Amino acid sequence: MHIIDISVVVIFSLLIIGCGLSFSAAGKNMKSFFSAGGALPWWMSGLSLFMSFFSAGTFVVWGAIAYKHGWVAITIQWTMCLAGVLIALFIAPKWQKTGVLTAAEFIKQRLGLNVQRTYTYIFLLIASFSTGAFLYPVAKIVEVATGLSLEYTVIILGLLILAYTAVGGLWAVIITDILQFVVLTAAVLIVVPLSFEAIGGIENFIDKAPDDFFNLVNDEYSWEFIFAFGLYNLFFIAGNWSYIQRFTSVKTPKDAKKVGGLFAILYLICPVVWMLAPMIYRTMNPSLVGFESEGAYLQMCKEVLPVGMLGLMLAGMVFATSSSINTSLNIAAGVISNDIYKNIKPDASQATLVKVGRIATGVLGLITIIVALLIPLLGGVVEVVMTMAALTGGPLFLPPIWLLFSRYQTGKTILITTIFSLLVNAFFKFVSPWLFDFSLDRAQEMMMGVLFPVLMLTVFELYLRAQRKTPACYENYLVELSQIKPTAELITPEKSADNNHGIRVLGFGILSTGAIMLSLAAIATTGKIEITVISSGIFILGGVLVFKFRSKAVKVRINEQ
Repeated sequence: MHIIDISVVVIFSLLIIGCGLSFSAAGKNMKSFFSAGGALPWWMSGLSLFMSFFSAGTFVVWGAIAYKHGWVAITIQWTMCLAGVLIALFIAPKWQKTGVLTAAEFIKQRLGLNVQRTYTYIFLLIASFSTGAFLYPVAKIVEVATGLSLEYTVIILGLLILAYTAVGGLWAVIITDILQFVVLTAAVLIVVPLSFEAIGGIENFIDKAPDDFFNLVNDEYSWEFIFAFGLYNLFFIAGNWSYIQRFTSVKTPKDAKKVGGLFAILYLICPVVWMLAPMIYRTMNPSLVGFESEGAYLQMCKEVLPVGMLGLMLAGMVFATSSSINTSLNIAAGVISNDIYKNIKPDASQATLVKVGRIATGVLGLITIIVALLIPLLGGVVEVVMTMAALTGGPLFLPPIWLLFSRYQTGKTILITTIFSLLVNAFFKFVSPWLFDFSLDRAQEMMMGVLFPVLMLTVFELYLRAQRKTPACYENYLVELSQIKPTAELITPEKSADNNHGIRVLGFGILSTGAIMLSLAAIATTGKIEITVISSGIFILGGVLVFKFRSKAVKVRINEQ
């Protein structure tokens, strides 16, 4: 990499970390640290949800699939759009109405403390493993770009990411997510036209592509797989404890619906644009094999981006993929602090609970680093991500969603469904191939993973409904629910000030990013017009946010005096 690219990586990294650390004073209590006070603007929560989900290896996992199979990678990601629509219409508003801080808190209210403890331990075990699968793509990107050792990169990046997450809480996660969205959207809008130019235009790209490159599905990723993966995404986005946080951290059910709607719109449009770079690179260099395809996205960027812009793209990729990590770390630490430690020490102060949350973030971060180092031994990140989806998506994330709509399910039926489904999925993945020489293909594995828990919960639901008896745990939950005030009624001037501060920090980050890109436009030898136009728009947007919400902050101080 050129010295200018390295300098841009360092500058942007400092900008992201600085923005995250600026919220060190925001963690005054559990609500502010783990849910940003429960009053996030819906558009901020929606963009953060998109980046947290989108960045879990998009450049590495979906980029590798796009390089190998073409349009199939886009078809797979469109299932997330459909899931987002269903979540916006039916599920997100229900989560907001629960008034909980974490999904574990909802399970405790609905099913009792013993069930919550068991479910929490299962969640933390799986979350620790899956978060490591998020860290690996970050290190892979840096390895491809710089040639640094994968092992050292995993350790350094892991420590860096957990630092600002432990200090700034959810506000740090949200603001850095949105900054990454701005940077990567700008970078991709520059990469795509330059990539088409490098290959000789759209017609040339189509002519050189493999015959089946634009098929919607193929033998490995069939329509059966797409259907099952769509169900998995519905369960994962609506039931993953990290993403539930995005629905519960806004003011009203209507805002939660908008969060899901924005997510759906972005996943309708963005996959088409984001996946073009590795697809074009396949026609330029079809020789990548094995794990090499995991670096296809960045290889295309190295081919076409002018000096400096590669560094910005790399930094954006690193911190974007990192958003999945800091999101998971934040919610897992919240569960440990709010749903485990608080039950052990019910008299613990808010300051103590936040401190426990920060320590938990650090411990979970170290576990994440260890798991990430093991990914190459487990068959590569594509295999690990798909396996985790099939094994855990339905059993872990469907039951809490089901509880939102059913009064009949009990702690026993939920735990039996989760544990038995996990065991059955693990049997067909690990035991059956070794013991009976029988294994499921990708589509069958995904179908088994999502449909088996659906079947179990359906059987339990029909049986319990036939009993015509509402369980006591649901009656107790209704009592607790009736005592929860709507979040919109709990908005205080302090929370409004936190929102204004958050948007000002975001504006400063966007303004600084625009300034960096304008500087790079001045020295660019290719793409000068594209970089200048896009960076000017970013600079103006950042300036508007800073000025507008600085004015609001001044008015608040005057009113307080």
